[in-house]
Amino acid sequence: MTALASTTAGRFRMPGFSTIMLIVGLVFLYLPMFILVVYSFNASRLVTVWAGFSTKWYLELFQDERLMGAVWTSLRIAFYTASTAVVSGTISAFVLDRFGKFRGRMAFNSMLTAPLVMPDVITGLSLLLLFVTMSDLLGWPAERGMLTIWIAHVTFSTAYVAVVVGSRLREVDRSIEEAAMDLGATPLQTFFLITIPTIAPALAAGWLLAFTLSLDDLVIASFVSGPGSTTLPMVVFSSVRLGISPKINAMATLMILVVSLAAFVGWWSMRRSDRERRASLARFG
Repeated sequence: MTALASTTAGRFRMPGFSTIMLIVGLVFLYLPMFILVVYSFNASRLVTVWAGFSTKWYLELFQDERLMGAVWTSLRIAFYTASTAVVSGTISAFVLDRFGKFRGRMAFNSMLTAPLVMPDVITGLSLLLLFVTMSDLLGWPAERGMLTIWIAHVTFSTAYVAVVVGSRLREVDRSIEEAAMDLGATPLQTFFLITIPTIAPALAAGWLLAFTLSLDDLVIASFVSGPGSTTLPMVVFSSVRLGISPKINAMATLMILVVSLAAFVGWWSMRRSDRERRASLARFG
């Protein structure tokens, strides 16, 4: 009996503290999203009362010109922001990692990483004052809109991309780059043919991170936006203050689906690239 009891106890062992905390964390993160997705198919206008399965809110969502216009505006700004931030962040990370110590390095590094710790309210207010002053002195920008939001988003997204790309650059084997230059490649050719493919997973991760940060921003965009440049978070925030609409649940469900697919594609691409790189190193190593 003792042996049977010990075997049973070993078979039904209680999960450890780390496992329990992992489960609690996952439930805390994903249960609200699951509830939101379920209630996006609710037939009732009241989001807290279930009245049967229906997809009518998705149809009304696509007929809401104001909401769809905000979605399109946010997607365009996020795409332009992510693309620009990847270029500027990669250049900044490359300068800090490969140029060694130079005059002004500390100031450059501080200005680059300042948006990481600066409150959004301070960043938005400072950028608003900057645009107002430039408009008074130079006449540009003539008005605040998509351009000013794009500039503001690039300002803080560049810092995040620089951190992601910089951590990958520090892991790159420089002997491969030196070998390429010894064989006659110019520094520019080495950068585009050797360095860029090596850090491609970090570039993809930085682009996705910048895209998500831009798409999610509310505070900074509220300061630097103008008429005709209302972003999706601003529309959602104004709608929630008047009461949650089931169309917001439908829109959020579609956004979760798109972001999940993009994250999966990014993860799959980075995993495939890393696998090919390891296979190449094993073949020629």
